[in-house]
Amino acid sequence: MKVATQRAIDRLAGSVICRILSWLSSSRQRQSPPVRRILIVLLSEMGSLTMTWPMISRLRQKYPEATLNILTFRRNVEIINIIGLTEPENIRAIDDQSLWTLMADSFKIMGQLRRQRPDVAIDCELFSRISAIFSWFSGAPARVGFYRYTQEGLYRGDFINRPVLYNPYLHISRQFINLVEAVDGSDVPNCKQPVSDQAPVMPEIMITEAEKQAVSNRLQERFPHFTMGQRPLVVLHPGGGLLPIRAWPPAYYRNIAAALTKAGYAIVVTGPPEDSGLAREIAAVCLPGTFMNLTGFTRTLRELLVVFSLSCLLITNDGGPGHFAGLVSLPSIILYGPETPVLYGALNRKAVNFFAGWACSPCLTAYNHRNSPCDGNNRCLQAIKPETVLDQALTMLAEGSAGSPAAVSGIET
Repeated sequence: MKVATQRAIDRLAGSVICRILSWLSSSRQRQSPPVRRILIVLLSEMGSLTMTWPMISRLRQKYPEATLNILTFRRNVEIINIIGLTEPENIRAIDDQSLWTLMADSFKIMGQLRRQRPDVAIDCELFSRISAIFSWFSGAPARVGFYRYTQEGLYRGDFINRPVLYNPYLHISRQFINLVEAVDGSDVPNCKQPVSDQAPVMPEIMITEAEKQAVSNRLQERFPHFTMGQRPLVVLHPGGGLLPIRAWPPAYYRNIAAALTKAGYAIVVTGPPEDSGLAREIAAVCLPGTFMNLTGFTRTLRELLVVFSLSCLLITNDGGPGHFAGLVSLPSIILYGPETPVLYGALNRKAVNFFAGWACSPCLTAYNHRNSPCDGNNRCLQAIKPETVLDQALTMLAEGSAGSPAAVSGIET
């Protein structure tokens, strides 16, 4: 289902349903029940799901005996299993490819959850009303979620009885942790506590030598004239995905690719099949035998992670790949503009975030349903020049890591 269609349904039907459910409910704080079964609603992009790991860790620490059930879209199941957010049998997946499959799966899963009756439902979404509706229909007596209070955010009903103030100045991984603390909180607004000095982290997964060899063999079959291991691999992921406004200019990627191949590196372009045109443009500026077009090549997310494990650097727009790279500790350069690393910076200690800080940036927020007013001329990204990114890339490649801790956490301009 197209993003625009999902937004329209959420705006028109979602707001009406939320208002009806608010009339049927009381947002008054109830006594906290024993926490044995927890439902976590995660409908975001796969990249955002990686940032829920600190929240899951806190839940397991705070409620070690509780069963964690996750309600998500089917396309997110693989990343949930890779990270190990919960056991596979505790994942409730909805197919959102069409309105009919969305409705059918929703009714079926809500019936299942009603019979199990979770004690707590944690709604991790900022941009949708359907997640709040799911939490109500689950039957959980304690419903935790972000609430606008006096802000001008999306109306999501008044039936969240553990409301947490959305904080646009706090990294989203820390805000997810606040949802956990709000389960037994009673302040107004909920979760009045200091922010931990300890930076959230994400797990590192193990890629086996057999997996690396299998992908290397496939690459050698696909590109017989490319000698694996002769040049270090640098991955470029130039596509904007569901939000093209987040894409760095293709010409800038071409400049980076041309310079890196002259410096002795090989270029790998990843992305879905529809990004093959971008890959061909980049291939045209690379030296012969220094380029591999892997758009549409990886059949699973795990195969993409294997490609990352064979590489020494990733340069990408804000999006899933920048977050996934942290799972294999791949040094990364991530380019932000319509969104900000202050809120959505990858939990990767080997990542450097570039953000020019224009007056209109970030323009994708919880207050506009991630519907940017930009006319497509994303000057906030165009202001990040390829020469600056190339200098950073060469420094990281020479060091073999992300450099100093200050560079990792800072915002480059």
